[in-house]
Amino acid sequence: MQPLVLYDIVSKLPGNNWSSNPAKPRFVLSYKDLPFVTLWVEYSDIPIAMKAIGAKPNKRPDGSDVYTVPVLSDPNTGALITDSLQIASYLDKTYPEKLVFPNNSEPLIRAFDSAHSSLLQPAVKFIYARCTEILSPTSAEFFTKARSVYVPLPWDVSRDADWELLEKGYNTLYEWYQKTDGKWIMGDTFSHADIIVACDLLWYKRVLEEDEWARVSSWNGGRWAQILADVEKECKLA
Repeated sequence: MQPLVLYDIVSKLPGNNWSSNPAKPRFVLSYKDLPFVTLWVEYSDIPIAMKAIGAKPNKRPDGSDVYTVPVLSDPNTGALITDSLQIASYLDKTYPEKLVFPNNSEPLIRAFDSAHSSLLQPAVKFIYARCTEILSPTSAEFFTKARSVYVPLPWDVSRDADWELLEKGYNTLYEWYQKTDGKWIMGDTFSHADIIVACDLLWYKRVLEEDEWARVSSWNGGRWAQILADVEKECKLA
């Protein structure tokens, strides 16, 4: 079997990886024991690089095209897939050992992904500001222009309010976990929902200052640091 190719975003951080969306297929590939390699792309080069390989663009709210990562290339089938949920769906259909959408749960997990994003998106301004610090100057400028379409500038002027919003969001997410009878969102069954939660936490851990990550880790009795550790272990990334 030839290794699959995952396109991810380069950074100044050791090991490069930092972004939550490209992290999701990384977790899925590792969970499924599929061989893969990573090709690192400058944020500012994403449109050129993705057009060059023939990747499909996503759509902005105004309907215009936008090229994004992650993108997954599978030389075993010739498939080229854009978007983390689409990649997970493709991998489950093509390599059905160890499903991340078990028990026909893909529609429910897609709804969970939307709800999770809506819950936490209002609080990410100061985290976006941190992201610009770990990218090259050109990529930081491109990141700011691209993300400000969804989260208007300025990003780093209401930090206390953003922290309150983020903690409130995680209090709600904690309540969702409390309603299950097991370790995961689906009780005793591991799924892509847990990968979604873990990859946002990984994003925070990678881009926030150490004391800021410690603050997130302290919420809800240390639940979030534990969730990240548990999912990394389940996916053999610990």
